[in-house]
Amino acid sequence: MSPTPVLSSCVPFPIEERTLIDVTQKAKDWAIMHGAAMRSKANFSPDALNFAPFILTPSSFPRKEFEKAKELQTIINQLMHNVAHDEEFLTTTLAETIKVDEFTANLFNVYKKVLANGFGQAYSLGLLRSDYLAHILEDNSIKQVEINTVASSFGGISTHMLPLQSFVMVELGHADKLKNMPENTALSGLCGGMIKAWEVYGARKSVILFIIEDVSYNICDQRFHEFYIREQRPEIKVLRRTLTEVHKEGKLGPNKELFLGEYEVAVIYFRAGYEPDHYPTQDEWDARYMMECSRAIKCPSIHYHLAGTKKVQQALAQPEMLERFISDPEKIKAIGQIFTGLYSLDDSEAGNASYEMALKEPEKFVLKPQREGGGNNVYGVDIPDALRKMSRVERAAWILMDLIQPPISQGYMIRPGGKSPPEIVDLVSELGIFGVILGDVDNVICNYQAGHMLRTKLSTANEGGVAAGLGALDSPYLLD
Repeated sequence: MSPTPVLSSCVPFPIEERTLIDVTQKAKDWAIMHGAAMRSKANFSPDALNFAPFILTPSSFPRKEFEKAKELQTIINQLMHNVAHDEEFLTTTLAETIKVDEFTANLFNVYKKVLANGFGQAYSLGLLRSDYLAHILEDNSIKQVEINTVASSFGGISTHMLPLQSFVMVELGHADKLKNMPENTALSGLCGGMIKAWEVYGARKSVILFIIEDVSYNICDQRFHEFYIREQRPEIKVLRRTLTEVHKEGKLGPNKELFLGEYEVAVIYFRAGYEPDHYPTQDEWDARYMMECSRAIKCPSIHYHLAGTKKVQQALAQPEMLERFISDPEKIKAIGQIFTGLYSLDDSEAGNASYEMALKEPEKFVLKPQREGGGNNVYGVDIPDALRKMSRVERAAWILMDLIQPPISQGYMIRPGGKSPPEIVDLVSELGIFGVILGDVDNVICNYQAGHMLRTKLSTANEGGVAAGLGALDSPYLLD
């Protein structure tokens, strides 16, 4: 195999040791003082923060592909909106998966019950994030890794990576290069969507509810949204509650209003509820059902949540399928080009062929379950073992995806407790583009691209989740 190409870096490496130690220390303090931080999992304290892992200087990314990803986002928003409102498509696409994946089945069960009883709210708010890797086999053109429809995180902290890395670039004497670091409006863009939904709901004293985990490590990212909303609109109060607390405190009013104590809830923003651990008992599922039945505008509503499953992503990658949701041939072509090969593994002729293909050349693929939050995929040589342990029925809970081969960049990964001075490492970067869409089945009130994030991991690491502890926050340095 030929060596993976290395993108040229924004500054010459290595950085002289004395300078490196000095600028790294400044950057760590900058990160903590500006809230590019998280709570420590190892030494958790509600009163303390560590800086979030970050890359010292911005990582290179092809400018043409960055612009393409931004331009595509409104089409992707509309696609996911249309998918979420297609009951027949969701039902048939997930039919095999819900037989074997208990969590997806529970979500689907909530969806069916709400459909039977009628939605309390026609409008849904999508705060989406579409993730991409550049693919060296296709001249570094972007390929979609996944689309997130629930708890699309790091819009808050990512907004701080540009000023952090700009500070480092100036310290290193490269102020002339700041023009290649694009502005990032993720925080204002995402919060703007929540504020718009609150206005559409139309109750002056209503609140926005954040659904949170029992323990929030990624606290700054969530709080930035809350504080920004309060700053822009002092009249909007934000509440934070777990699903368990909503079950205890919540009730529906005569017109399906959701009340928490004396507060009427206008908008529900789920930062939890996307994995089985968030529902330890039936109470949490009952709370989810109550919220879905309510008049509050959900982000995501249950049908939007289901639209983000890997199985739906795999179904959408079939060329003829996009025509069901998008009428413009040019848009279909543009979206089709970002999809990589995605294959069903259910017990059908196509699924069995994908199974054999994965056993033959496992190094070409990734095996993905219906889960959000990182750390769940199976890669390369580990795939045959994983597949052989599954029954034909169990395979339907997974999809197979072509492995994308991104170019390498080099840089310094700065982590709490890391080496001083840090070492130059080989890195790969995943670009996330945020999108906001608000509407019902017939009308879209707003649809826009809302900033970006860059997550960068060691080139040897399979998973790249920052919250999961495997990646680092970054921002793009655009190369022509």
